[in-house]
Amino acid sequence: MQVRSGALPRFLLVYAALYAGYGLTTPFLPALLSQRGLSPTEVGLVLAAGTGIRLAAGPLAGRLADRLGAGRGVLAACAALSAGSALLYLAGHGFAGLLLAGLAHAAATAPLAPLADALALAATTTRTATASTARFAYGTVRGAGSAAFIAGILAAGQVTAFLGLAALPVAGAAAFAALAGATLRLPAEAAAGAPATAGAGSLLRSAVFRRLVAVAALVIGSHAVHDAFAVIRWRAAGLSPATASLLWAEAVAAEVLVFLLVGPPLLARIGPAAALALAAGAGMVRWSVAALTVALPALVGIQALHGLTFALLHLAAMRILAEAVPPALAATAQTLYGTLGLGLATTLATLAAGPLYDALGAGAFWVMAGTCAAALPLVRGLSGTGPAGGTN
Repeated sequence: MQVRSGALPRFLLVYAALYAGYGLTTPFLPALLSQRGLSPTEVGLVLAAGTGIRLAAGPLAGRLADRLGAGRGVLAACAALSAGSALLYLAGHGFAGLLLAGLAHAAATAPLAPLADALALAATTTRTATASTARFAYGTVRGAGSAAFIAGILAAGQVTAFLGLAALPVAGAAAFAALAGATLRLPAEAAAGAPATAGAGSLLRSAVFRRLVAVAALVIGSHAVHDAFAVIRWRAAGLSPATASLLWAEAVAAEVLVFLLVGPPLLARIGPAAALALAAGAGMVRWSVAALTVALPALVGIQALHGLTFALLHLAAMRILAEAVPPALAATAQTLYGTLGLGLATTLATLAAGPLYDALGAGAFWVMAGTCAAALPLVRGLSGTGPAGGTN
């Protein structure tokens, strides 16, 4: 992709629209489904079905983008489909109608973030002979996305208060439509070389890719007990809802800080492998402390580690994928990484979190610390400089 001087503002607009759309639609979706008459069991089935179709839709869209050499076009098409499918929540009636709406919207939105990452990473790593080529840090646009997600959630609360839950699909559709328009304004993609005749199979035969996915799955999956049961534990210990909200906000603020300011220079200094090890080590500390105490000063300290356990890990993973995966497989690699290392791992860990917490209580956090420890031996040699498009 040729990166002109206006590339950064265009990518900032893409990520702002993308994550604002997520923030407007995702958190309140269960409440919307419930309001439209679904029982708790039916709500769960719609959400689970959406998760299942995402596991297939993301890699398929990534493969299509690589086969056609049209990541920008596929992203714009998926964004437009996301806008249209969001409105199906208003047109659907009953369990069958809302299930179809949920499946359509989940399939359309699944490839959005991985495809955007593939385009952004190509823009930040392309080298040209002209000295005027503009470059920017991936963390800048990804951090802007996290900030936009927060803004989307806050806006969703205001929209719901004034217009009701039914207005959220409309607001989300507007954000995804803006994403489609912003994507078409991105710089045109340059030819990536030979057509992508290899696909997911060649990536899965790569030791580098497999180990990276495993590290991400173990560390990102370790958040499952926290995401599902931290607030329950905090409330049982007497912390107020306002305090719990501030603790969550602190974690997201730490994520934005690492994406925008701390992460890029740290990654440049220590390299991807050490950054992955630091993220896993931070996870061990975070969940060990969570297992031991709910004292507020300790919680404040470990919530700040979210910047390492999520944002720094993500930056390191993106660096490895950008440097180790052939450009012709970039979209396939991003969607496959997002599906296996993030989506499937989080789903399985969340399913396990309930029985673990039921059996062990706060001791479930020790299991999460253990998964982070299991990631440490896998980070050696993940420098991002070796090929990940074939067998290693």
